[in-house]
Amino acid sequence: MTLFFTDREVAAVLDASDTVDAMRAALLAAYEGRLVAPPRASAPLGGGRMVLTAGHLTGEWYGFRSYDTFGHPEAEQLVVLHDGRTGAVRAVAVGAELGSRRTGGLGGVAVDALARPDASTVGVIGAGGQAWTQVWAAAAVRGLREVTVYCRTPAGRERFAARVRAELGVPARAVTTAAEAVRDRDVVVLATTSPTPVLDARDLAPGTHVNAVGFKQHGRAEFGTDLLDTADVLVTDSTAQAGAYEPPMLAARPPYAGRLAELGAVLTGAATGRVGPDDVTVFCSVGLGGTEVFLLDRLVRLAATVVA
Repeated sequence: MTLFFTDREVAAVLDASDTVDAMRAALLAAYEGRLVAPPRASAPLGGGRMVLTAGHLTGEWYGFRSYDTFGHPEAEQLVVLHDGRTGAVRAVAVGAELGSRRTGGLGGVAVDALARPDASTVGVIGAGGQAWTQVWAAAAVRGLREVTVYCRTPAGRERFAARVRAELGVPARAVTTAAEAVRDRDVVVLATTSPTPVLDARDLAPGTHVNAVGFKQHGRAEFGTDLLDTADVLVTDSTAQAGAYEPPMLAARPPYAGRLAELGAVLTGAATGRVGPDDVTVFCSVGLGGTEVFLLDRLVRLAATVVA
């Protein structure tokens, strides 16, 4: 029987710890070659595109996520999980929640692997759903004592801070500038739709870890090359996807491409992560292909334990 999940059901079953654990397993599987995760594909349809990401956990399952760029108010993402032995559709998820939690979970793995062990403060630029799941996941891997948030609208940043306080039990405050949001923070999250830099790397303290979730391409990026120049460690979840961006991703171009490591390699010890407490580390999130399907498989397993 095919299982069907809405955003409400995804949120009820998938907590931050389970999500981070699943994304850690996905990154390791991809690095070890067990998860086949090609770069995303898209089809231009006139006025918008259909975008497809897919993955295959060898011998276990395969599936895809699809979404469009038309910008319709009721547009939804679709994630489909197939049984790897029979081809049967095991589960379908419709909505944005699974994908958003997937991205947050990848960010949580990055924080756990690259931020200082004693990291306890987070500065956020952006106050949307992607910013939220980054903080949600970070709180699962570090004991947070304060979150600061900035976005362009006072109401938006106040709502975000209130949600952090209410749902995570972490002190949080809205601030009036991006510089104030990131100054003296252990972890910084960039999760905006800005095509121009929202961060001045000079505002970062030594030892900061940065998760960059928004635009990061040449000519369209929420940060500048000053961040890449400042970074002691540059990491992404998929170098293949980073190299396939059009226009190219800043960190995948010279002189940075040779320094860009995969997070899965850092997890196994094959690549060097943080070495000292003053290292500035940067995770350029590209959304490793197949990870939504990986998370849907984990959701199916968790839902079965809830029913049992």
